[in-house]
Amino acid sequence: MAEKFDLVVIGGGSGGIAHARRAAEYGAQVAVIEYGPLGGTCVNVGCVPKKIMWYTASHAHHFEHAADYGFTVNVDGHDWAALKARRDAYVSRLNGIYESNLDSSGVRYIAGAARFVDAHTVAVGDRQYRGERIVIATGGRPQVPDIPGAEHGITSDEFFQLENRPERVLVAGSGYIAVELAGVFNALGSQTRVVVRKDSVIREFDEMLGEQLMQAMEHDGIQVETRFIPARIEKTTAGLVLHAQDGRSFGPVDAVLWAIGRAPNVEGLAAEKAGVAIDVRGFIPTDELQQTNVEHIFALGDVTGRAALTPVAIAAGRRLADRLYGGMQGRHLDYELIPTVIFSHPPIGTVGLTEQQARARYGDAIRVYSSAFTPMYYALGEKKQRSVMKLITTGDDEKVVGCHVIGDGADELLQGFAVAIRMGATKADFDDTVAIHPTNAEELVTMR
Repeated sequence: MAEKFDLVVIGGGSGGIAHARRAAEYGAQVAVIEYGPLGGTCVNVGCVPKKIMWYTASHAHHFEHAADYGFTVNVDGHDWAALKARRDAYVSRLNGIYESNLDSSGVRYIAGAARFVDAHTVAVGDRQYRGERIVIATGGRPQVPDIPGAEHGITSDEFFQLENRPERVLVAGSGYIAVELAGVFNALGSQTRVVVRKDSVIREFDEMLGEQLMQAMEHDGIQVETRFIPARIEKTTAGLVLHAQDGRSFGPVDAVLWAIGRAPNVEGLAAEKAGVAIDVRGFIPTDELQQTNVEHIFALGDVTGRAALTPVAIAAGRRLADRLYGGMQGRHLDYELIPTVIFSHPPIGTVGLTEQQARARYGDAIRVYSSAFTPMYYALGEKKQRSVMKLITTGDDEKVVGCHVIGDGADELLQGFAVAIRMGATKADFDDTVAIHPTNAEELVTMR
């Protein structure tokens, strides 16, 4: 006989746990089922260990400028293995904290892979669990191309398993994972090349960001090759060689990292037994209330194919619990104006419409402001890195509908500006705000 719950959450990542704990706060009897370590992609092979690696790479960049400020710094290499041990220990502690938080919230944690038996029942091994409502939050995984020799490459998951830093690296991909991990490899001393299928990196973001990041990467010594479509990997005694469809080849290298996109985790879920629709890409479509085509089954996070960001999954999960169990009728996540950061070198912060999107939506009613400058941090040295910012406004009142920043501090400064933009700030509101000097952020309130 199946054990009964008010809510069964399939997936113990950030979104699933946030939803489960919030529902339990409202008095629901909740179970969370997870086959891997708690915390999902973000905690284990995403945001958390990635940010540690970004901090590590940032230290390397700071060492380059120490002499500009009168310091004599002799860096005797970098111990990748020691860093990995500390990073893994930190992640392991977080896994334990997540489990303790579930317990303290009264949420039942069930370890194992869930599969649907029917629209209200899931099985884990030979045990069955019945939920009045079910939430699917199974996340995603890195994709690997279907080409000969692809198995010789690694993905972002295996990046965090590397015991030692490869000396020669080739990264295939143009998205945020590709540029972030390429930046880490390069800063820590790996000879790094990035190959992209089209003409730029991070193409889904504002065009200015991609152009400036390409320049920054090349300035730092990362080689970027465009219009490169991988055809096969050849394993040789000297290393791996990546061949393109057009005949170009790069290598030998010690590692090829695939960063070509992510796919939803739906295999083994047997969603068809619950009648849950899956689209042609494998994602589970939902409406604005996170509801699937089955009335009592919901989905959130990366498995839905919308805004694959940890804070988005958390926000969607909490709002869903507020509506279903907290009596907040109509409560849901608005997927407009979602701020995000790319932890490249330098970092990027962006919120709202790109210039191309704004022109498509508002036509000639938009006005674009921009600023390009060298931050004061680089004033005393020869090696400099520019910062570039762009504000996109629309209408007679010049409401700000897009903000895009690349440069030191972009990751931290964006959050406050995202709040202002969500509240409907205009260019005049920005102009009327007294600047904090000297900072990079002041450029956003002094543009003309």
